[in-house]
Amino acid sequence: MSGSELPRKEANVLKGHEGAVLAARFNNDGNYCLSCGKDRTIRLWNPHRGIHIKTYKSHGREVRDVHVTSDNSKLCSCGGDRQVFYWDVSTGRVIRKFRGHDSEVNAVKFNEYSSVVISAGYDRSVRAWDCRSHSTEPIQIIDTFSDSVMSVCLTKTEILAGSVDGTVRTFDIRIGREISDDLGQPVNCISLSNDGNCVLASCLDSTLRLLDRSTGELLQEYKGHTCKSYKMDSCLTNTDAHVTSGSEDGFIFFWDLVDASVVSTFRAHASVVTSFGRHKKLKQRVSSVVYLKWELPGTN
Repeated sequence: MSGSELPRKEANVLKGHEGAVLAARFNNDGNYCLSCGKDRTIRLWNPHRGIHIKTYKSHGREVRDVHVTSDNSKLCSCGGDRQVFYWDVSTGRVIRKFRGHDSEVNAVKFNEYSSVVISAGYDRSVRAWDCRSHSTEPIQIIDTFSDSVMSVCLTKTEILAGSVDGTVRTFDIRIGREISDDLGQPVNCISLSNDGNCVLASCLDSTLRLLDRSTGELLQEYKGHTCKSYKMDSCLTNTDAHVTSGSEDGFIFFWDLVDASVVSTFRAHASVVTSFGRHKKLKQRVSSVVYLKWELPGTN
């Protein structure tokens, strides 16, 4: 993907949330997307047609993150009410509420088999929950952090987590080993490259850092955006050719992966761009706070 092919054009505005949108995620096949936010709801959309399909209501406080299973039948969510919710997508029913975090929950992810939910919270812990069990107690707790855990990523055998304590920690769930990479700055988002070899960490000194996942070596830094006070998504594009992030001034930035030059930037919102979802197949992405879908030139 060259710089000229990166998104510039607003295709749809999805309106409905009564407050800031805190996360925006495509479902597994990219035909639908989910959003959640300050209004305590999760909303399901057809972003390609700009249609609101369903609203999920049960959280008592703001909803900070949402993730859907690989077969698109279940979703999990978390937020300010300290709970992790496990939902049936079609009926909108809450199947289970997982309780155990002592403070707000920042991030949730399903594992590859959609059998376990991993959550990260302000209580300095990462917790694992078994979706197949009727128990609402966590099956594993990782509490070696010294500050809030903001973001998690999963591989088949590892849990990766980024924390305000400045670390990206990798837990091998097979052998119980923990490896910690100290970046020296609060980490508010982590994501994996598509080839799985690198970790991208967004830090609150307005710098993105690319790490070699096997050695922890700092490979590159990306600057130009503003990230000092908010949790904001960042990731690599589908080809791993570019790095992208939101910014507190309403812009979305794209950098060349190798030389870290800014290759594209445009104003997406009037306020902080907290989240966006990457479409795995099409050249599209979803961003928020106001919540929009972006379409690349030449794609319909």
